[in-house]
Amino acid sequence: DLPVLYVVIKKVARGRYTMEYKLVTDQPREWPEIKITEACASINEEIIRKTLEQARKARIELLKTMLTGIRRPRSEISSNAPRLLRTKIDPAKIGLLIGPGGKTIRAIQEESGALIDIAEDGTVTISASNSQSAEAALARVEALCEEIQPGRVYTGKVTSIKDFGAFIEIAPGKDGMCHVSELSDGFVKHPSEVVKVGDVIEVKVISVDDQNRVRLSRKAVLLGKKADAGSDDE
Repeated sequence: DLPVLYVVIKKVARGRYTMEYKLVTDQPREWPEIKITEACASINEEIIRKTLEQARKARIELLKTMLTGIRRPRSEISSNAPRLLRTKIDPAKIGLLIGPGGKTIRAIQEESGALIDIAEDGTVTISASNSQSAEAALARVEALCEEIQPGRVYTGKVTSIKDFGAFIEIAPGKDGMCHVSELSDGFVKHPSEVVKVGDVIEVKVISVDDQNRVRLSRKAVLLGKKADAGSDDE
């Protein structure tokens, strides 16, 4: 009887063949490892040659199929894939992040849908079922714990209006005062002429005093935008 050669990708029960070759490689022209685990006296050089040739053709077909898939790891993870993010805060601000009775951290978790764990050294670990949830929690944590920086522009919400100006929340739990003279690049008699409670506006931090009181300016932002527009027209 003529020998019959089979290409078997996965292991089959013994007893169905008289010779077994284990050929291991991920290269089209190389056999880094060849192992004959069972043979008999009737196996000759011609059968071995045909075996290796058939295995080569099968290997090339397998590699072609594999290469039609992803050639390298994805550069971006799916937005729906679970996320684990870490950031570091000043350990002195752990209490601020947790809040009285855990109120602040619970609110961030409920609003974002993420879970937040805080270590004693200030390492904050955020786990979420998707990127949107994780990034939302991270943004809240960083905004709450970062230092307000003079000269930086923030987007904030008007929380109250007084005769002398408006108070604007530029980060969770952090308000600044924008004097009536700094609410516009023109004359303003009363803050209510240009803003109302709930408005979201851009303001620039003028200064932060030793009591952490923040002075803001909307006028500086407006003048900066006009200057940028003027330079673009030239």
